[in-house]
Amino acid sequence: MVRSYLRWGPTQAFGIICSPGANGAFDGKLAYVPGLEDVLVWDVKKAQLLGMWHETGHRAEVTCILRSPKEDIFAVGYADGSIRLWNASSGTVEVALNGHKRAVTAMSFDKEGTRLASGSMDTDLILWDVVAETGLFRLRGHRDQITSIRFLQTPVSLDDPSTSDAIAASTTSLPGYLVTTAKDTFLKLWDLGTQHCIQTTVAHRAEIWSMDINPAEDTIITGSGDGELKAWKIDRAALGEGLREQDGGKISKLILPLGSLPNSHNNRVSQIAFHRTEQYVAVQNQDKVVEVFRIRSEEEVRKKMARRKRRVKEKKKGKGKEANGGVEDVEMADEHVEDGPITLEDLYTTHLIVRGSGKIRGFDFVAEDAGLRGDVQLFLSLASNAVEVWTVPSPAKLKADAATEPTRAYGLDLPGHRTDIRTLALSSDDELLASASNGALKIWNVKTLACIRTMECGYAICSTFLPGDRQVAVGTKSGEMLLYDIASSALVETIKAHNGTVWSIDVRPDGKGLVSGSADKDVKFWDLEPASTESGGPSSRPFLTITHARTLKMSDDVLGVCYSPNGKLVAVSLLDSTVKIFYEDSLKFFLSLYGHKLPVLSMAISSDSKLIVTCSADKNVKIWGLDFGDCHKSIFAHDESIMQVGFEPRTHNFWSVGKDKLLKYWDGDKFENIQKLEGHHGEIWALAVAHSGRFVVTGSHDKSIRIWEKTDEPLFLEEERERELEEMYERGIADNMNREDQPIGGDGEEVAGPESTEVNKQTAETLMAGERIMEALDVADAERATWKQYEDATAGLGEEERAKMPQPARHALLAALGDVEPAAYVLTTVEKVQTAALYDALLVLPFSKVISLMHYLDEWALREWNIALTSRILVFLLKLHHHQIVANRTMRTVLIPLRTHLREVLKRQKESIGYNLAALRYIRRQDEANRTADMYEEGLDEETIKDRITGGKKRKRVNIRA
Repeated sequence: MVRSYLRWGPTQAFGIICSPGANGAFDGKLAYVPGLEDVLVWDVKKAQLLGMWHETGHRAEVTCILRSPKEDIFAVGYADGSIRLWNASSGTVEVALNGHKRAVTAMSFDKEGTRLASGSMDTDLILWDVVAETGLFRLRGHRDQITSIRFLQTPVSLDDPSTSDAIAASTTSLPGYLVTTAKDTFLKLWDLGTQHCIQTTVAHRAEIWSMDINPAEDTIITGSGDGELKAWKIDRAALGEGLREQDGGKISKLILPLGSLPNSHNNRVSQIAFHRTEQYVAVQNQDKVVEVFRIRSEEEVRKKMARRKRRVKEKKKGKGKEANGGVEDVEMADEHVEDGPITLEDLYTTHLIVRGSGKIRGFDFVAEDAGLRGDVQLFLSLASNAVEVWTVPSPAKLKADAATEPTRAYGLDLPGHRTDIRTLALSSDDELLASASNGALKIWNVKTLACIRTMECGYAICSTFLPGDRQVAVGTKSGEMLLYDIASSALVETIKAHNGTVWSIDVRPDGKGLVSGSADKDVKFWDLEPASTESGGPSSRPFLTITHARTLKMSDDVLGVCYSPNGKLVAVSLLDSTVKIFYEDSLKFFLSLYGHKLPVLSMAISSDSKLIVTCSADKNVKIWGLDFGDCHKSIFAHDESIMQVGFEPRTHNFWSVGKDKLLKYWDGDKFENIQKLEGHHGEIWALAVAHSGRFVVTGSHDKSIRIWEKTDEPLFLEEERERELEEMYERGIADNMNREDQPIGGDGEEVAGPESTEVNKQTAETLMAGERIMEALDVADAERATWKQYEDATAGLGEEERAKMPQPARHALLAALGDVEPAAYVLTTVEKVQTAALYDALLVLPFSKVISLMHYLDEWALREWNIALTSRILVFLLKLHHHQIVANRTMRTVLIPLRTHLREVLKRQKESIGYNLAALRYIRRQDEANRTADMYEEGLDEETIKDRITGGKKRKRVNIRA
């Protein structure tokens, strides 16, 4: 009989405020920040989580967040190379775009929000049409990771309003340029009309990490890995003319160097951003600093230089000549200063420096707010799982008081740990969860996932709830044991338990004591007793305190201690890779477990006290019998060190977590892996199994806590292994189809191949979509062939004989869908494929299926079914299979009628669209005329206006008084 298990599944991750994988966005109230694979929406002022943008089944980490000029639209890039456009109001994905092979590192929208440019670690630059949900083209030229992208509009589209209608008519023909930087030290200017790079500049000696263009689009600032800041001028006149050859035969440069900006740090310049409305530019270094520069106008610089010149002249002339040196001196100074050049140091002057409480991952300027009275807010997303909002005072306030500093307006750091979560503990009723890290102990409500207590502690290594679930004991790196009271959020007692790190503590099954193991080679046994009222703290009820009872000296550092559930045995793991088991009452030696090649990091004993599971840094899990100490099985369980194991209550099934970011579920009797659970993005340090067996909790280096629950869905091992093999096979096919023989990154030779190519990428979803289209074509072709045989057989028969011959049975699938026609069934299948994945799905079709699909395209054109989709598919297939179509004469029988039918339909639709467009333009002109008339002639009807016009033609006598 095949044994079945129940499947375990993930629930919502918590404990994350802002993960360090990407930057954040802030609109003055809501912060949109990365939460590992999700996007979190925080109300910063109220410290409330308002939303979590989560897509089921998608586990890639967020690497880039960008707000669109269109309202409520955000572009989010992921580590697997995909881009998703999220609707902020509904929290759903509107478009999924796949084109990059590696993590998306930079994105930029154009001013209309209709085009999106994205750069990746795969060195490719892709331009996406957001409206059509497709990739327009892929640009190649950079040799390393792309770090910044900015759109640059052509002067015509900026200055000439007459082109606005033409521009809005087609998003694919919008003029413009792209400016990109990469870690290959290149600054590139791309012409989107010709799809080629028209200028390449070696901008820095080190890697370029950041770049931004000012709102006027005439200045570029770039920052490098060695802290150098450079400014570049965009020649707008030359940009409008395009590339021109000079007299000497050289091509004119469109981007020209201006010079270097002063930077007070030599660290990497991680981000540069101009304020969209105020005259500020902010520069973020790799440290905890954002330096805000103020951009002064040329007139302001001239005035300051004149004042400086006047002060110098006044000093020379002395105090006696101050009264005579007034206006003339100023005029002389102005005349002299006019000839002097204005340097970048004069234009860009340091305004203030904002220092975050942790390492800054990214920042964002807040849009102009009238309530700030000239001040500017700066949003910081920190790598320490926190966000902050700082207020930068205006130049007027700084001038009035030079000691004015930026102030922290809001901070959000309580609902998460600043450092790795090292230990987890669950209360006996599974309602409270304690998590501890270096510096903080937090208590969580398991049902609501809310952080209800936060207490300061040292470097926590291990923890447990004491009997009664009122107190938590924490073992620290310094050898102390800390006792906390949950109700009062207070540290009740500090005990210097060991002289080395307390690696493990465990409560005795009867609840009257606990055991601790340390790096000082001691195993100490402690009794739990009620504390006296004097030392009991602020509450009147007694606290539990611990008193030292016994000490067991070991030969090496103690890494783990564990009681058996029946309370008879104590297991101790040592640094010499052995596990020794003692009797709890007499502390006499019972068993020694040899076999691990590296130290045992964790142990667990089954609830019937018959099995002990040990995990080690040698990546193996060993299952031992506690009666004779024999090793039942040794399993190579993880690809990295295994940090912790835990038995499921009342079973021999157990859990293991490791540095390979995986949680695994095992059968301890059959020695088989039941389920592998993925979700964490960092090493998993801690594991806690619920006493009820309904869920397990894991804590990770990514500062997240995840709960995994048991579902009612049955799981069979053979089906699980088949599913895993299918996923590996599909992933392997997709990777093989996407593979190219071009190296990514490095200092190798110039990238071969064309500079501009098509955008395509095969994924498991597109492969499945291609298979569904092929299955639909097989079903439809079989149905048409059956009816064709029936029509051929009844062609020469009379009406009576034809009526006697039975009609063929409909295909079961078509009959189940409501007797749909074969052509309608194929169209429905194709329409269900996402627009962004359609071309990639059509790439999978063999040529025989392409011919079959052409027949259905002809039928769709004849019946005027979804002509836009029909035209797109036809154009793509003709481009893709051009050589085979030209060489195959049988295709003429398909293409000639298809051309006729499609042209007729497109002509009719074009006329209809033109007629409707003309009507809409007429309505718009009428509306503009009416609004203009209402603005200037309020309260006037048509008759009054006519009377005024006729009255205006007559001459009137006017008496003018002197």
